[in-house]
Amino acid sequence: MRRVASGDTEIAYQVLGSGPPLVLLHPFPVNHEFWLPAAQALTSRYQVILPDLRGHGASAPGDGPATMAKHAADIARVMDDAEVGRAPLAGVSIGGYILFEFWRRFRGRVAALALCNTKAAADSGEARHARLQAANEVEQKGTEVFFQGMLQKVLGATTRSTRPDVVDAALAMMRKTPPEGVAAVQRGMAERPDSLETLSSINVPVLLVTGDEDGMTGPPEAETMRRNIPGSALKVISRAGHYAPWERAEEAGPLLRQFLDSVHGN
Repeated sequence: MRRVASGDTEIAYQVLGSGPPLVLLHPFPVNHEFWLPAAQALTSRYQVILPDLRGHGASAPGDGPATMAKHAADIARVMDDAEVGRAPLAGVSIGGYILFEFWRRFRGRVAALALCNTKAAADSGEARHARLQAANEVEQKGTEVFFQGMLQKVLGATTRSTRPDVVDAALAMMRKTPPEGVAAVQRGMAERPDSLETLSSINVPVLLVTGDEDGMTGPPEAETMRRNIPGSALKVISRAGHYAPWERAEEAGPLLRQFLDSVHGN
């Protein structure tokens, strides 16, 4: 893993493959390993840059809430350190939230976007309260109960009932994120801005991906983005939940590869 200073923390990231660069942002509360299965379809043609987001895995949270502004600045620093000026970026869940902020702040560095299992709307008051409560609880009681609950939300019913290996590997990734990271990231997501008005400004190629068993964002949220992002394309992965690119990497990897090849005119 490479490391780069960013604001009040250091961001760890891995680089795989060679060729035109691509930045992949994982969901909460796992780490860059989330993308490794799907990246097998990419590294023969692309240089794949895989950060551990602030507060996740090997990247410490820094001080206070891990806001979308901090995350976006971190990704810019990673791109600087990897000598990447402009590239396609893909993000899952919080990765998508970060990419909306990245677009607002650094749109000249965005060649294309893949927004996976995410949504543009800010949290409701109820959802915000739940995040803040969860942040307090993990600081007091640790993360294990929280992670066990997350597995029920982020993995589709098919995965949970038929893929114990995928379930166990997801939990192992989560356990690499410490309580202080979970708390800081939850507080940062709770205060993220609404991005619905941002959608119509996105004028680069956009691929939207979701899972048909994603109960957290899913096809309705993806369809809202498709209607509001000019020229965007939507793909629904069957038998997959909120972690669709992890649950069905054998579908998600080629989908992303096809999209990137079209962006690069191949």
